Amino acid sequence: MLVIVAPGQGAQTPGFLSPWLAEPSVAAYADWLSAVAGLDLVHYGTEADEETIRDTKIAQPLLVAAGLVAAGQLAAAPDAVAGHSVGEITAAVGAGVLSAEQAMVLVRERGNAMADAAAVTPTGMTAVLGGDRDEVRAAIAAHGLTASNDNGPGQIVAGGTMEQLAAFADAAPKGARLRPLSVAGAFHSPHMAPAVDHVAGLARAVAADAAHTRFLTNADGSVLHDGREVLDRIVGQIARPVRWDLCLETMAELGVTGILELPPAGTLTGIAKRYFRGRDMDVETFALTGPDQLDEARAFCGRHATAAGATGEGAGERTAETVSA
Repeated sequence: MLVIVAPGQGAQTPGFLSPWLAEPSVAAYADWLSAVAGLDLVHYGTEADEETIRDTKIAQPLLVAAGLVAAGQLAAAPDAVAGHSVGEITAAVGAGVLSAEQAMVLVRERGNAMADAAAVTPTGMTAVLGGDRDEVRAAIAAHGLTASNDNGPGQIVAGGTMEQLAAFADAAPKGARLRPLSVAGAFHSPHMAPAVDHVAGLARAVAADAAHTRFLTNADGSVLHDGREVLDRIVGQIARPVRWDLCLETMAELGVTGILELPPAGTLTGIAKRYFRGRDMDVETFALTGPDQLDEARAFCGRHATAAGATGEGAGERTAETVSA
């Protein structure tokens, strides 16, 4: 069983898009996505420095465009798709819910709205590595913070005001290491509520098609097929915690054997390796970082994809109706 995943903000590095644009037709497609987004994503993905592409308004459209460029070249038919944070927009295109053009407009507005919301109050995020899971989550809540990302064993990200994060750092949970993240604000927390309102208003005009493969929502890891529900979850996710741990749990229940991560790849495959090693499951991963890997990546997909994937059939599938949000 093959799952294709798309990373979220923070995975980007300077020049990561360059090798993908050597082919003129691919470069032309990237130019088209740039035109739709109203941003020179070719420049940002090839020449801009780290500080520039850290800007939320740039990073989010750049990540989605990169995923669409690579997915178009890969041309694989997975059994399921999932995305971390903004990567859910990339995944929605892979599932056939959104067109590439719809995705680029949506991510542009999402990035702009989240940047504006982050400017209202000084907020941030801190990764909590290690420690007892229950103790970590309790400490986050005790300081008025949100567990904005739960990425699985040993990695939870707290989001809130800078004052709350400073107090949390002074009383770190036993056995945990804290790493402040270089982000503009407390994403996936109530601080992003104004961004939800803006994007939700726009999303009402988007015609979302039914998914042709399983879409794993990081709201709770459930499997979605209804296009409108996928879109609603993507919008709500702006101010709601990302439960990537539950997406991994669903992959395990579905019997995943292969996970391929779209560029800029490495973050999610690294998390998956640790997670499935802990469950003693033999799951192969593939971090697709450049076009020189495409033949190998296609072979990987061919080994793991199943004929039932496109229909969403499969034993043990969790649906949105059976998992509470």
